[in-house]
Amino acid sequence: MLSKFIYSIHRILGTLLSILFFMWFFTGLVLIYHTFPKVNQKQKVVALELLGENLPPVSSVLKRIPENYEIKSLSVDKYLGQTTFHIETAEKKYDVPADSTLHLPPVDWSRIEAVARVWCKAPIAKIDTLHKLDQWIPFGKLKKEFPIYKFHFNDSEKHQLYVSSKSAKVLQFTTKKQRFWAWMGAIPHWVYFTLIRQDRDLWITSIICLGILGILMTLSGIYVGIDAYYKQYKKQGKLSSPYKKRWYWWHHVTGILFGVFVFTWIFSGTMSVVDTPKWLGKTTKEYPIKEKMNSKIPAFSDYPLDYREVLKAYQGKIVSIQWGRFRDKPLYHIKTKKKKVTIDASEDSVKSLYLTEASVLEAVSAIHNDSISKKIELLHQYDSYYIARSGHLPLPVYKVTVKNKDGSCYYVNPSTGKYRYVDNHYRWGFWLYSGTHSLKIKWLVNHPLVWTIVMWVLLLGGALVSLTGVILGFRYIVRKSRKMRR
Repeated sequence: MLSKFIYSIHRILGTLLSILFFMWFFTGLVLIYHTFPKVNQKQKVVALELLGENLPPVSSVLKRIPENYEIKSLSVDKYLGQTTFHIETAEKKYDVPADSTLHLPPVDWSRIEAVARVWCKAPIAKIDTLHKLDQWIPFGKLKKEFPIYKFHFNDSEKHQLYVSSKSAKVLQFTTKKQRFWAWMGAIPHWVYFTLIRQDRDLWITSIICLGILGILMTLSGIYVGIDAYYKQYKKQGKLSSPYKKRWYWWHHVTGILFGVFVFTWIFSGTMSVVDTPKWLGKTTKEYPIKEKMNSKIPAFSDYPLDYREVLKAYQGKIVSIQWGRFRDKPLYHIKTKKKKVTIDASEDSVKSLYLTEASVLEAVSAIHNDSISKKIELLHQYDSYYIARSGHLPLPVYKVTVKNKDGSCYYVNPSTGKYRYVDNHYRWGFWLYSGTHSLKIKWLVNHPLVWTIVMWVLLLGGALVSLTGVILGFRYIVRKSRKMRR
């Protein structure tokens, strides 16, 4: 009775979901090469202008915001001819013009149009005023930017630019090619349809519900596949598919070969929108990581190295400076048109940052008791939990392993002071989602060609299982329809 019920569950859910699964595997192939378009840091840097050297001391800038506010971040850049300091406190964000005699220009139509012309030099074909989200800005959090101006440019790439009427910030920038591949990949794969995606709770609920049904379908399918082989073995004494009809045979064989991978993908895809349960790799103690990593730092206005000396040293190449810190070292994160550099601001000479093993160990020891054993090594290749197929995580990096119950581990970039913390709870979350869904496995990522071949084989296998399921589901519906008519 139970076996018959499982067979029925698989047949019904397979009929309903196979076409959806086929779409997911096909779009997964597209996502290897094309993702959903978004404004990236490189585009933002291109839009910035070079900073001049005649800028005020930081102390005079900070006096222009309310006192007794703890400053969380500070940066300066130049955009549309205006040099501006961006100051963030716990209460509010402030944009302060470098010239104290000036005020920031109002966000009016002339400024919005100027932003559009900086981002794309082509003639403007038309401008839409949006009071509703559309396919390329489907996120509910953007509703506060209404009305949003959508610029269509008359160039070969058919650029489209979205600019906020509230802040004049660029919200989206796409080309015709990006939009095409998004429809072929990211939009259907991630269920990024505006009607659903603009409501985050609805979007998450939709993915979870589809995921649960998909998990039931794949688990019942794995059971059916094994059970059919087992019955055939008991009957004939050999392992072979009992199905003689072509599409049944293909569905059975490919399901046995790729069923486990189909299950792991649908399960991990569902986990992409679900928090890792707290009981998995449960954290035994909360560590003061941020507080200790940023302790012993002087006020932004008291850095031993004046930021204007950095501007002089780079002779008109810098587009932005961000004040930073690592433990007791004040830092400047600078961007030029071509690269990023972190400057050690703890002395009055301009030099690039490079943290020593001793300084990194000192920082970690401030978080964890000195008596706890620690191991440090310099990685020149990606590690199991410091890994990126796109290569955006920089190397080399220090890895500090702490021998405690939480499996604490730190990855610290010696050239920037930026760090990543990993513990047992993080590791569980990694394997429940990205490790299995994107095959972020160290050996595969370090061998990109092998990763690509493996991903193609598995995705094509999953697509074949789903396609045969679509055909069988269609025939099942036809049989039922004929029976009902009779």
